Amino acid sequence: MIKIKNLTKIYEVNKNNITTALNNINLEINEGELIILKGSSGSGKSTILSTLAGLSKPTSGEVIINNERISKLPDNFASIFRREHIGFIFQKYNLIPNISVKENILIPLIPQNPSSEVAEKLLINVMRKFKIEHKKDDIVKNLSGGEQQRVAIARSQINNPSIIIADEPTANLDKELSIHFIDILRELKQAGKTIIVATHDPLFFDLDFTDRLIEVSNGELLL
Repeated sequence: MIKIKNLTKIYEVNKNNITTALNNINLEINEGELIILKGSSGSGKSTILSTLAGLSKPTSGEVIINNERISKLPDNFASIFRREHIGFIFQKYNLIPNISVKENILIPLIPQNPSSEVAEKLLINVMRKFKIEHKKDDIVKNLSGGEQQRVAIARSQINNPSIIIADEPTANLDKELSIHFIDILRELKQAGKTIIVATHDPLFFDLDFTDRLIEVSNGELLL
């Protein structure tokens, strides 16, 4: 389902400041797998995720998802592909703090311009699934960290994507809320989603439903 081929990402500020974030990595991820990318901050985990999602272009190599070379797509087409196939859960949630839970969750639907009836049905289903329906009209900045994360997860699932990407999803959560997030991951995997999580949280390293734990170090995969 997902192929990463000879992927290299180099950040060049100037000729004296060059950083190789990814160094010629290769990886295949099958449909329905849960992959944990383990590594310290700066190891290259987040760069892999942003490239997978089409948020960042590689210096060389390519990312292929469902036979679509997304690393070669122009930004507008990459955005469409991401909206239709990928749900991205950001470390800091990336919510808009001064608008409601409902409005935040519905943002990915804006380009599709669905009818109010269709949008409301999708909204209710996803809020109920992630136990956030009672906060529907609350302003996001007034929510707890755990509630904001559930809003972010609900937003990532409003389009029912087949692929879920999570970047350090428990970095801002306590242990109890982290375990709750893991329970949500279990449900999503049971629903057939393909899931890639980048983390250095030890809670993820011995899950009984993980297909592969892959260590990332200095921009390389330690397979």
